[in-house]
Amino acid sequence: MRDNGAMRFLEGSRPAHDLTYSDVFMVPARSSVGSRLEVDLTTPDRVGTTIPIVVANMTAISGRRMAETVARRGGLAVLPQDIPADVVAEVVSWVKTRHPVYDTPITLSPTSTVGEALSLLTKRAHGIVVVVEGGSPVGVVTDGQCQGVDRFTQLSEVMTREPLTIPAGTDLPKIFDVLSGERISAAPVVEGDRLVGVVTKKGALRSAIYTPAVNEDGQLLTSAAVGINGDVAGKASALLAAGVDVLVVDTAHGHQEKAIEALRAVRAVAGPVPVVAGNVVTAQGTRDLIEAGADVVKVGVGPGAMCTTRMMTGVGRPQFSAVEECAAEARSLGKHVWADGGVRHPRDIALALAAGAANVMVGSWFAGTYESAGDVHEDGGRLYKESFGMASARAVKARTATQSGFERARAGLFEEGISSSRMYLDPQRPGVEDLIDQIVAGVRSSCTYAGARTVDELHERAVLGVQSSAGYDEGRPLPTSW
Repeated sequence: MRDNGAMRFLEGSRPAHDLTYSDVFMVPARSSVGSRLEVDLTTPDRVGTTIPIVVANMTAISGRRMAETVARRGGLAVLPQDIPADVVAEVVSWVKTRHPVYDTPITLSPTSTVGEALSLLTKRAHGIVVVVEGGSPVGVVTDGQCQGVDRFTQLSEVMTREPLTIPAGTDLPKIFDVLSGERISAAPVVEGDRLVGVVTKKGALRSAIYTPAVNEDGQLLTSAAVGINGDVAGKASALLAAGVDVLVVDTAHGHQEKAIEALRAVRAVAGPVPVVAGNVVTAQGTRDLIEAGADVVKVGVGPGAMCTTRMMTGVGRPQFSAVEECAAEARSLGKHVWADGGVRHPRDIALALAAGAANVMVGSWFAGTYESAGDVHEDGGRLYKESFGMASARAVKARTATQSGFERARAGLFEEGISSSRMYLDPQRPGVEDLIDQIVAGVRSSCTYAGARTVDELHERAVLGVQSSAGYDEGRPLPTSW
């Protein structure tokens, strides 16, 4: 028997102990869903996302490029609480002026150098620098054209002159066909002679599949976090004035009086703007945050790749069980949860949704991409970016920058989280959109196996079983023969 229309376990397979994503598997069911494209992944939490992916508010990951790119594909990136409100306002304004279909170009002048171009090419996945004069494209430079020449060489000497341009508004299939015919992967988009963006072959395909996450004004969706210390209402009001579409009240221990008081303060000024709060791992914690004003509750303590909380404190809870319990409580109150942390593969996101999450937060998985906030470094020919936990010494140092030296030193004694980790870019999937493609393909396929056309239906129809570690290993592909 199903329990209130929710997911269920195979007969007798629910154990008495809590479960991680690796402990469970989904059982295929009779399905009338014939294609992944029949699945609508619009999230039921009413925040505006059209795919169930939220980028975690981590300083090394979530910035303007990430926010723009993820929103264009239907997700949401939460800007970290450590960023000053005026900087957040500038980022939000910038993101909202980005085009919902075309990527933002990297632009330089003809007298700019190869060295400048190389330092910028890894910022975006489209892989071209558009050389402009007076706002009009006069050339295009790729990484290949920058190799084997002096770094001080001017771009005018290496660029492709009179590049192919795509008129704004061109049908997506035609864009794809034109770029394929010219055997190029990307081209500038123009209105008249004015550069308005860049489009790629993959971008044209993606724009035909994904629906951007936009607000009622058609602008890309933005979100920002606020902590629980200081003038919380003042910070929230400043973020709202900047145009933030979703507010996130964020602290590691969301089930504490200070967090609840901060949430109430934010709810009092937020008006119709959705308020997300966390983190908790119990039904009671979920109920308390919802009663204090949360529209969505963030679930997860200690499952993140950069988090050492469980090893330092022994505190936390296996993520699948935490999400299942908290989601059930939230639904009984007409609200929703986001599963925050612990996802390593597309299957984990599908299982979080099956457990009842409306959205899934991703952090370290997206750190090793062109769009994450960090700079690219090289190690023996492999590109990587540095990531760090938000309770690490590095993050604490940034968060306490305005305090006295003594107070900063005292705070630095108590850290949880990895201060520096190398997150290598996957040569096959170096952009966050590549990872989104992989995730969405996996989740859509999970829905077809369960006979679900929506996120809610996945939760209602999913049948789960419990497996041993050997069962989990059996499902992992082998990169080489045995």
